[in-house]
Amino acid sequence: MVRPYEALYIVNPNLSDEEVEAIIEKYKAAIEAQGAEVESASQWEKRRLAYEVKGQTEGTYVLMNFKATAEAASELDRLFRIADDVLRHIIVRTDEK
Repeated sequence: MVRPYEALYIVNPNLSDEEVEAIIEKYKAAIEAQGAEVESASQWEKRRLAYEVKGQTEGTYVLMNFKATAEAASELDRLFRIADDVLRHIIVRTDEK
């Protein structure tokens, strides 16, 4: 069953805009390979973190909205967990409107 999801992840703030775009495209391609449909993926500005994460006090936030099966969302979660370029992430199922 395909449902809407929202993934928010934080990448290293020392990366250039081009490198962040490459990371966004990498995860878009990974979730699309699982049969998902990415509705949007946007880079937010660099923000200060509430506490230090992996030696960083700031991070660049990325928000991605997509429609996928639960298995595809789980695979994206697995990829985020093992990635060196993602400091923190959260994936939540959103309500259909």
